[in-house]
Amino acid sequence: MNLLTTEQITAAQKANLETACGLTTRVVEGIERLAELNLKAIRATLAETQQTALKALSVNDPQAWFALQGALVAQSAEKVQLYSRDLFKIVSAAQGEFAQLAQTQYEAYNRRVQTLIDDVARSAPAGSEAAVAGWKSAIGATHTLIETLQRASQQTVQVAESSLDVVATAASKTAQRTAEQTSAALRR
Repeated sequence: MNLLTTEQITAAQKANLETACGLTTRVVEGIERLAELNLKAIRATLAETQQTALKALSVNDPQAWFALQGALVAQSAEKVQLYSRDLFKIVSAAQGEFAQLAQTQYEAYNRRVQTLIDDVARSAPAGSEAAVAGWKSAIGATHTLIETLQRASQQTVQVAESSLDVVATAASKTAQRTAEQTSAALRR
């Protein structure tokens, strides 16, 4: 009994090739966005380093020097926070695209398996209804498990994003307070 025809095998191979190409394209796009983010950060860092060096060379007294250092710490914390958010957005978007692709592939696979089971059930000998029902039950349980895992994954990403925001905001506020306290202490 031949369950798959040549046309079905060819169609499956074509679908797999399209999936692989789509996945590769998404990976390259993610790397491109990451490279753009890093180039932007490097350019900004170089420009800020030059400005900071010029300011540092013009400072004549210790209080102004420490005030400059405090301001740099606060600015650095904010920049790290912004970079982290942008990085998380890129990673989260890529994860979402991969999850969508995986969901599409899973649904297609599930349809193929269901079709296969239906074909086997039609050509199965009498008395094999229990085995076919068992297969269908196992597929249903697997489908439920995958849906549960997907929801948990989405919730994990949401929790990670909100946690990153909370930590980054707290770090930025702490750095700003430290800079302000240092400046205030130096003025006394």
